[in-house]
Amino acid sequence: MAIAADHYINRELSWLAFNRRVLEEAENAEVPALERLKFLAITASNLEEFFMVRVGGLLLQRHAQAASTDPAGMTVTEQLDAIEREVRAMVERQYDCFCRHLEPLLEQHGIQRVSMDAATARHLDAARRVFQDQIFPVLSPMGLSAENDFPLLVGGTLHVLIQIRTEGEDPPYRFALMPLGVALPRIITLPTNQGFSFALLEDIVRFFIEDFFPGEQVLSVTPFRITRNADLSLQEDAAADLLHGMKELLQQRRTAGCVRLEVSSDAPTACLEFLQTRLGVGDQLTYTIPGPLDLSAFMQMSGLEGYDFLRYEPWPPVRSPIVDPSQPMFATIAERNVLLSHPYESYEPVVRLIEEAATDPDVLAIKQTLYRTSRDSRIVAALKRAAERGKYVTAIVELKARFDEARNIEWAQELEQAGVQVIYGVKNLKTHAKICIIVRREPRGIVRYLHFGTGNYNESTARLYSDISYMTCNEEYGRDASAFFNAITGYSQPQQYHTLEAAPIGLRKRLLSLIEGEIFRKKQGQKAAITAKLNALVDPQLIEALYRASQAGVPVRLNIRSICCLRPGVPDLSEHIEVVSIIDRFLEHARILHFHHGGDDLVFISSADWMPRNLDRRIELLVPIEDSASQKRILEMLDIYFSDNCQSWELQPDASYRRRQPAAHQPRIRAQERLYRLAADAIRQAELARQTVFEPHQPISADGE
Repeated sequence: MAIAADHYINRELSWLAFNRRVLEEAENAEVPALERLKFLAITASNLEEFFMVRVGGLLLQRHAQAASTDPAGMTVTEQLDAIEREVRAMVERQYDCFCRHLEPLLEQHGIQRVSMDAATARHLDAARRVFQDQIFPVLSPMGLSAENDFPLLVGGTLHVLIQIRTEGEDPPYRFALMPLGVALPRIITLPTNQGFSFALLEDIVRFFIEDFFPGEQVLSVTPFRITRNADLSLQEDAAADLLHGMKELLQQRRTAGCVRLEVSSDAPTACLEFLQTRLGVGDQLTYTIPGPLDLSAFMQMSGLEGYDFLRYEPWPPVRSPIVDPSQPMFATIAERNVLLSHPYESYEPVVRLIEEAATDPDVLAIKQTLYRTSRDSRIVAALKRAAERGKYVTAIVELKARFDEARNIEWAQELEQAGVQVIYGVKNLKTHAKICIIVRREPRGIVRYLHFGTGNYNESTARLYSDISYMTCNEEYGRDASAFFNAITGYSQPQQYHTLEAAPIGLRKRLLSLIEGEIFRKKQGQKAAITAKLNALVDPQLIEALYRASQAGVPVRLNIRSICCLRPGVPDLSEHIEVVSIIDRFLEHARILHFHHGGDDLVFISSADWMPRNLDRRIELLVPIEDSASQKRILEMLDIYFSDNCQSWELQPDASYRRRQPAAHQPRIRAQERLYRLAADAIRQAELARQTVFEPHQPISADGE
């Protein structure tokens, strides 16, 4: 069946609804103050990327006069108009939250932003020293005289436009521009007897601006920043050298068109009009800001030392009870399959597996995908060590990972220099699958140790993102994993897999088949159920299939973190579908699927969201979880997610979200807290059990054995 336009939620508006849910956490008085500041910074960072990619893409479509509509029936112009309305309302809420609520609250706790106009003599003296010693020697204003005399501005960075009085000219002023750049800190610490006092870089520059223009009258100093279009793609068929092509693409981003101008709300009309004219930006893409520009800069303040009482209770990752740190990872995995739930359980076993493989004399080869890695990646360092020790190391480094291209180019070149065989992904596809294969020689023969994940091989985000790791040496998985990897690196025809499934070849077909299987069983009078935890649900074919499942009476539970284009709860269409979204201290990132399958549960983890790009234009993996212990644990996790009544939002048929609240006398259930407590209790119970087992010291024989 084809989806009627009014049964489909616009993708862009659904994403903006997600960012509003994040903003609700910043506005929530029950959340600690510095955590609220962090959530607010996240909304600003999210919005920046939204303009760079989604708005940028729509503007390119409008420029090309694209006449098509999206599945919700909206034209490009209608989408841009709706985005503008939603974003303006969101910006108003962001700054109401920051200026009227968060700043006064932080000031009550001794964290104070100093206004230069109302600063004490002590603060002014300190600000003057910082200006003279650190700011003035670095910054340089640029006079703007000729009509086309306008520099190339770096997107996402702060600038100030300076208006200077001139005599006998029309108009009686001229302009100068000064980029504040990235070399100087945005937040300048000022002395205080207690607490934390600071001033913003642009405020100090504005207060002492006349030092740059001695003998002249400065009329105004206007902070502003621009966002450039990042929805640019590489024409891979025309790029003989992908590495060179990606470097050129990064250069193109620096000169791409402006998709948003943010300017201080106190900007004189002449300054605003000047910027709009020179940047080619109209009112629709201009946002006047009633407070400090770029709230994402305040993310660093959420980690202020000495203010733990303004943050969440720490939840440090715990050790998995099934991973003995004194035992090699190969021995652990050979004994049993290992399922880890991050960040509740430590990511260390994954890192340790690769580090041990790098130095193990019996390891012959390591094959791994790298999509986004941490800055000081131990995993990348281990791969380099392995290659330097003569092991056969292959890394698929995805150069097209948006906004991580530069870092991945650097990693790729370092790995190549160490002797790693580097594959720059697959032409016209992104390699998004998370897989590591370690080939080891053992007395029983060649054994493949495998890691599959829902998250990137990134030790930093593994402490912030909720993800699943699965480690096994199952031979069937190993054969499929090798076939999958060889298809990518050898440009060979993908083989029929026995356990795994991959995009873009068979994943969509497999998912549709699984949904149809539940529909068939329900129509036969059997019990049926579908549960999916994803980051996004956009794909029309899968949405249609879920609607068919609902119409057949199959209960469908969907936990969708951000974009969901399906409308639940519509009579005769989706009344058996519930959609919830959890926004909490960790970013929900794991993709988990469960199909009842007549009582013979089918459970999967995956790297893929249900979006056309993941199913058609990316290399993704669907991994079955077949051992009973791991299955049981994942099903328990899913039930906990759907029982959340504290941090869970329920999608309504009209596309709005309603926060779930515990009913009277109902216990409060916060899924992330419950999962952390379960992980902590499991390791405590394992340690207690170990203490009750008496292990005698054995005598050493005469020959020392």
